[in-house]
Amino acid sequence: MPELTATHIALLVIATVIGAIVGSVMRGRRAEQEKTAIGASWQERIDAQRKEHDRLTEQNKGLMEQVSQFQASTHDAKNRARELSSAVREAFERRDELQREIKDIRSNLETVLTERNQLQSDIAAKDADADFLQQKDERIARLSKELENWQNRVSPLIERFRERNADADRLETELTEARDRIRELEESRHELEREHTRIEPVTDPEELTDGLEASNDPVDDFADEAAAGHPLADDTSVTEADSGEPVEAVHDARDDLKQIKGVGPAIEKTLNEMGIFSFQQIAEMSEYDIDRVAQRLKGFRSRIYREDWIGQARELRDRVVRA
Repeated sequence: MPELTATHIALLVIATVIGAIVGSVMRGRRAEQEKTAIGASWQERIDAQRKEHDRLTEQNKGLMEQVSQFQASTHDAKNRARELSSAVREAFERRDELQREIKDIRSNLETVLTERNQLQSDIAAKDADADFLQQKDERIARLSKELENWQNRVSPLIERFRERNADADRLETELTEARDRIRELEESRHELEREHTRIEPVTDPEELTDGLEASNDPVDDFADEAAAGHPLADDTSVTEADSGEPVEAVHDARDDLKQIKGVGPAIEKTLNEMGIFSFQQIAEMSEYDIDRVAQRLKGFRSRIYREDWIGQARELRDRVVRA
């Protein structure tokens, strides 16, 4: 076995150092490549989420435009219905007026016929008096002419009455169709509004809930979370109810909001701090009010719709009113 000299040992040491340096450089390059790949993957996920958010925003804009169009169409239909109602009312008034005129004409005709019959009776009783007969003939001729004139006037009036009656029936039919169209437009608008209010750009499924079981959370736990910096306790800027009345004024008529499924003591306390004390206020919440509550209760926007707080509040309000 050959002996190891200092030169051999030095070469081994140099080779070891060179190998370590080369390995370190290769590990650094591999780490840089892995870092680049991870960054590209994250960038792709961020771009995909941004595209999904843009798509949902465009869809929301389209639905809002459709709602605006339906509202405009409903407004036009209502205006048309009012015009038709006025036309129908005028047609009925004109028809009543024509009926009164026809009644007066018939009464005059009956009077003329009575006078003619009386004159004919007088003529039969006084055939011997020529002058009287001549006067009677003249009077009969005059009355006959008046009778003919009245008869000529009755026919156009009857025809006009029939035309007005037909116009009134047609306008009443159009009014009924317009009311049906308004009802269909209202139903379509409500359906679009319900679809619109449930469009939410969700980038992380875990954001749908924060893991908080609202209906079982005690007030003490909420206080602990507030002391720890929980977002529910950060915003205390809202101190009045939506109606503009002070909190003290609404406090006297407060309801037990915990009867709503999904509302526990902690959420009830937060709603009270925002000026919401009754089922009536929750039943009449608008999109703006829901956004305001969702900003205070982080991650609760989807739960408000999913658990139907507004529908539950309406049922509880109606139940209290009936009681």
